[in-house]
Amino acid sequence: MNNIERRDRGMAYISDDSVMEQQKKARILTQKLNTMDRSDFRGIGEVVKQLLGKSDGAWINPPFYCDYGFNIELGSNFFANYNCTMLDVAKITIGKNCFMAPNVSIYTAGHPVHPDVRNSMLEYGIPVTIGDNVWIGGNTVICPGVTIGNNCVIGAGSVVTRDIPDWTIAAGNPCRVIRKITDEDRKFYFRDMPLDEEALKILDGPPCSALGSSLV
Repeated sequence: MNNIERRDRGMAYISDDSVMEQQKKARILTQKLNTMDRSDFRGIGEVVKQLLGKSDGAWINPPFYCDYGFNIELGSNFFANYNCTMLDVAKITIGKNCFMAPNVSIYTAGHPVHPDVRNSMLEYGIPVTIGDNVWIGGNTVICPGVTIGNNCVIGAGSVVTRDIPDWTIAAGNPCRVIRKITDEDRKFYFRDMPLDEEALKILDGPPCSALGSSLV
């Protein structure tokens, strides 16, 4: 097998010339994205759509970095804030209504622990999956092989090394479940601060979309 085939099967592989050739399109598009006029919302949305393997009106605030782009699949109403990095050596799959604060990093790529193996230039990629309705706090790192369930909140500064179950708030290094999310949480917007009547009308009205959904 060649190294592209080995990579795509989740095996140890080497980033040879053929592998690096596949990264060229993503490097060209991320360079374009990261140097665009930040007020060109429509243009940014179009480049994001060209870059990613699958998206539905996704919005990404540049700068943004990835290895390939075609290994990233996003559900509808996705939003990533500034300085997001997705090392998509393996598939990154993210559900609908997912929001990412600044400086979130998702790593499917990794290097072996033993220095003899690592110095041979062998590396690997293990998929990452994130469910629907997930909010990832700023400066979070998500490591290879992790699955984050539906309706989760990951606290800022977390390092997620293991799977996180549905309907939970998790945080820390390493990231651990703090508590379940319940219907009681629906009454508040921050800690014990309740939603006012106007906000409740918005909550019970038609769903809003990410900025990119209305521009692409």
